[in-house]
Amino acid sequence: MTTLDVDAVLAFVTIADLQSFTRAAEALGATQGAISVKLKRLEDRLGRRLIERTPRTVRLSAQGAVFLAGAREFLAAHDRAMAGLSATRRRFGLGIAAHVAGPEVPTLLARLNAHDPGLTIEVRMDNSRVLLDAFDRGELDAAIIRREDDQRGGDVLGPEHFGWFAAPQFDYRQGEPLRLAALSPTCGVRNIATRALDSAAIPWTEVFLGGTSSMVTAAVSAGLAVSAFSCRLAPPGTVEVSQRFGLPPLPSTEIVLFSTLTDAKSREALRTLAAAFREHRPNS
Repeated sequence: MTTLDVDAVLAFVTIADLQSFTRAAEALGATQGAISVKLKRLEDRLGRRLIERTPRTVRLSAQGAVFLAGAREFLAAHDRAMAGLSATRRRFGLGIAAHVAGPEVPTLLARLNAHDPGLTIEVRMDNSRVLLDAFDRGELDAAIIRREDDQRGGDVLGPEHFGWFAAPQFDYRQGEPLRLAALSPTCGVRNIATRALDSAAIPWTEVFLGGTSSMVTAAVSAGLAVSAFSCRLAPPGTVEVSQRFGLPPLPSTEIVLFSTLTDAKSREALRTLAAAFREHRPNS
């Protein structure tokens, strides 16, 4: 019977997640040569090539794609078995910006829980600035936010692109003030949108201000106004209207993961979280 080596399977999954031997070695605190040896040992044990590697790309082979889900389950089962030896549960305070959270969040949390069942995950959702302040005060172990004016480092999870969205029946005549729906004046996306309109000398008026995100979405979906949204989180049924109405392009920003955790187990949890987020984002 073929038996699997945990370290070798972990090396394979990390390479698959990061699509890079170099980044996988950095994530696992090993050398690139050691990662390659572990992968080769696993492939020899299985009698299958799992990773296709060229000078420019690293990708799963057909057999690797089939094996990946089972490999994740194998590692999760191993972690659950090890966690069962400890009666102490660890707290993990995670902040996720409300304007970043999308349909991938349940998958992120499920992956994090499967990776380390010994974690008690406490999730807080708010705007980026509030979460970053809470992180600075030590109230959160990690925070996933949209980078706005803060230029500190962090692990970039991917770009965030914005567009102008409205209901298909929304009517706008050039020369008239653009009817804009937005959140509070402190909302980062609102500021991006209004600065772009001002720079393009397009008059605008806020017909819906200060509500919740669901209320803004309802106003746009009903055809009452236009609003700037992340392209991946635009309300269903709305359409991008930049070209149609001659609206200015909106600058992109980044989704960033902040954390000060340094112990090995917590860093592994963060790598799992980052990989799951990247995996479930559409190509940008």
